[in-house]
Amino acid sequence: MDRRMENTSTMKSKMSELAAPLNDLPPVEFACAYGSGVFPQLGPIRIQGEEEEPMVDYILGVADPIQWHAENLQRNRDHYSFLMAFLGAKTITEVAEEIGAGVHFNAFVPWKDKKIKYGVIRMHELIRDVLNWHRLYISGRLQKPVHILIDTLDVEDVNAANLKAAISAALLLLPPQFSEEELFAKICGLSYMGDLRMFFAEDKHKVKKIVQGNADRFRALYKDQIFSTAETGLLKLPLSFGDPQAIFVQDSSVSATCSLVSALPSAIRSRMGAELGEKIKLNKVGREIPEVLVKEREEAARCMQKAIKSLVRASSLRQTLSGCLAVGGVNATSYLAKKVSKAWRSRH
Repeated sequence: MDRRMENTSTMKSKMSELAAPLNDLPPVEFACAYGSGVFPQLGPIRIQGEEEEPMVDYILGVADPIQWHAENLQRNRDHYSFLMAFLGAKTITEVAEEIGAGVHFNAFVPWKDKKIKYGVIRMHELIRDVLNWHRLYISGRLQKPVHILIDTLDVEDVNAANLKAAISAALLLLPPQFSEEELFAKICGLSYMGDLRMFFAEDKHKVKKIVQGNADRFRALYKDQIFSTAETGLLKLPLSFGDPQAIFVQDSSVSATCSLVSALPSAIRSRMGAELGEKIKLNKVGREIPEVLVKEREEAARCMQKAIKSLVRASSLRQTLSGCLAVGGVNATSYLAKKVSKAWRSRH
């Protein structure tokens, strides 16, 4: 069999396997699988019996979470904690949207010989976060490789704006010359800036392991955006594109910095404008839009980083609180203990 056909066949089989648990759930508008249970992360080989297989993680976008949870409670009541099942679909949704970062997670759900975790979010909120980074939660997840299983509203196309913004933010944080691996590490690290879990419950080498274990997937995800950025003159590509250590060169002038800042989502620009000042410009259709005043690249990068950290810190705290309520005390304690243990081993 031709290697390309074999790879295609293997991919179809994997996608079918990943999509299988969705058949037991109510219909969704968007579904993707992600995480260490789907993609490899560089690290020591797991010794059999020493550690459980990682859960397979899903994000599910639905039009009406209350209706979706009501139907899922009828089908899969055991997926929810006793408290959430007792309180019902409306409260489940309110906890996710008013306390959390918009996502309700059902974790430790048995599926054949493994366990899965799926997060349910309102489609409007998913699209809003992808475009504006108002939570930098789902948008952060979609800045990394995922397997998209269902996409009735073309989220993958909408996500191009998220990828462009991620590259712009990463370039602001990088020196004039950098490697492909450093670029992807900056992109991957955006959604972990300020994440409270990184201080006590995540492997400190997590970003490096994700990038080095998925270099080809990051390259495929960002190739179009990298080339389009190069076409604007902001970035000079290495001759050996595809080499993780090949060197990129970027324009670090103030005018280039202004271009990168203008490509950032509104939630970031508004916070930067509040600190650095704004001026009003007319766009191509004559609409007034605020533009962040940029005097120095380092100042703009520092301000952007502060805005990102603030958003991620708030979202991680909110999601941790809602997650504890969602999965129940015993499961939350068990899950946190495993995370802390893994984080501790990465630091020693």
